[in-house]
Amino acid sequence: MKKIGLLSDTHGYWDERYEKYLKECDEIWHAGDIGSMEVADKLEAMAPLRAVYGNIDNCDMRLRFPEVYRWKCEEVDVLMKHIGGYPGRYDASIRRQIYANPPQLFISGHSHLLKVENDLQLHLLHINPGAAGRSGWQPVRTLVRFVVDGKEIKDLEVIELDDSPTFFSNLR
Repeated sequence: MKKIGLLSDTHGYWDERYEKYLKECDEIWHAGDIGSMEVADKLEAMAPLRAVYGNIDNCDMRLRFPEVYRWKCEEVDVLMKHIGGYPGRYDASIRRQIYANPPQLFISGHSHLLKVENDLQLHLLHINPGAAGRSGWQPVRTLVRFVVDGKEIKDLEVIELDDSPTFFSNLR
């Protein structure tokens, strides 16, 4: 069982509350637009960091992190890309890969809008954690925590950095 902290679109902004909400996580995943090596280093100091680069990330970030990242967490096949779209409207840059070999969990960022949605056609869960940074058009800054336990994704928490967390259970 692994507790995951997921965020995106920090755009180089560090909020001390990241530490409060992510320090207990076994892994931290960042879905791109990290914005600075300092933010990446601080996240990695708390827990192992899995990340992709986003469209605002510079050459150093692109050398450190891949554009597309696929791995197994416990028994869950995970695919992450910053600009990924949504179920039924996946971005052209990743659509073929998703349809040819669907992961169980697809993570993207970029829109700055929190969205958790099942793709019923491909039998996958899509999570966009919204934006944790201050740059952008998001109505509320958010990050997400959840548990991967074997084949199960559960106990998803949406943390609003401007308000209190909201808790959802039994997603799949």
